[in-house]
Amino acid sequence: MFLAVIRARATAAHLIRLHHGEFEFYLSDSESKLLLTLQEGNSSAQAAASKLNIRHATVALPGADSGLVLSLPDPKSDVMSLAQLANEPSDVALFLHTSGTTSRPKGVPLTQLNLASSVRNIKAVYKLIESDSTVIVLPLFHVHGLVAGLLSSLGAGAAVALPAAGRFSASTFWKDMLKYKATWYTAVPTIHQIILDRHFSNPESVYPKLRFIRSCSASLAPSILARLEETFGAPVLEAYAMTEATHLMSSNPLPEDGPHKPGSVGKPVGQEMAILDENGVAQEANATGEVCIRGPNVTKGTRITLRPTRWHFNSGGFILEMWVILIDGYLHLVGRIKELINRGGEKISPIEVDAVLLSHPNITQAVAWSSR
Repeated sequence: MFLAVIRARATAAHLIRLHHGEFEFYLSDSESKLLLTLQEGNSSAQAAASKLNIRHATVALPGADSGLVLSLPDPKSDVMSLAQLANEPSDVALFLHTSGTTSRPKGVPLTQLNLASSVRNIKAVYKLIESDSTVIVLPLFHVHGLVAGLLSSLGAGAAVALPAAGRFSASTFWKDMLKYKATWYTAVPTIHQIILDRHFSNPESVYPKLRFIRSCSASLAPSILARLEETFGAPVLEAYAMTEATHLMSSNPLPEDGPHKPGSVGKPVGQEMAILDENGVAQEANATGEVCIRGPNVTKGTRITLRPTRWHFNSGGFILEMWVILIDGYLHLVGRIKELINRGGEKISPIEVDAVLLSHPNITQAVAWSSR
């Protein structure tokens, strides 16, 4: 239904499991006109939609070989055929909300051009082709699973499968990967850790031969990366992404294209990037600062206040994000400015503390933060 919506030049706004009040906020903020649910419905979402005078439709797939059953309220008689619809690069295809870890969730409109550009970047850096296959272990209401897992695979003509359990399950993950002859997968560090724990407590008799393993959406400790590579015999490529960039910003390359460096999120992929100091001045290599990007994958719809800088912000499409350091062309995340620990005037990254703790063989999970 997501693919049908964006093909019809409409906008998809994916919703997660929410409370009634939250449904009302997300439906209102996205200016939704139609709520689409499974046939059994969702009482909280429907109540919020009814309050906002939003129509409700249901969809069902009775069997693998059956047609889709779509129930539309008051279907219009002047429905156009797909042949009459021409998608435009500027069409807003996807409206997602950020996680809201630093403020109230903000809506991010992503256009057809944004999606196509990001898919092209992902396909290029990981060399995805028709013979590739993956199993989606991430929810499809975030750009990580939706763009990196689903759309990039479809765009490459590759195979993609959803987990048999309906969502990620460590007990069925490798069975799915073997069944669909997976050549790679992408996940967050927490899932990588669960997969490792499962292996050490209950190893599989055989594992698929993977081209690479991808990690994104949070920092992966170098010690965990090393264990993954040693255990599953595939390079682990850490990447850096955000919703406003339609996911991918930078990534470590495949082994044949250069070294992949533990503790780094790699090099920029398909976009301009600069590192700026606190005054908005572009920095040279091996300096810390805030990363700034511009490219066709970057949304132009968020309301972000940008500092004056020599790096011409007014030309459009710029996004400011994490505090980073650039070493030999590879980005190393230091953390959000607000999250840095100030100890006697010295800036300490929680990510660095996590990495030191996780290097100890008796520690499996660690998190550090500032108490201020």
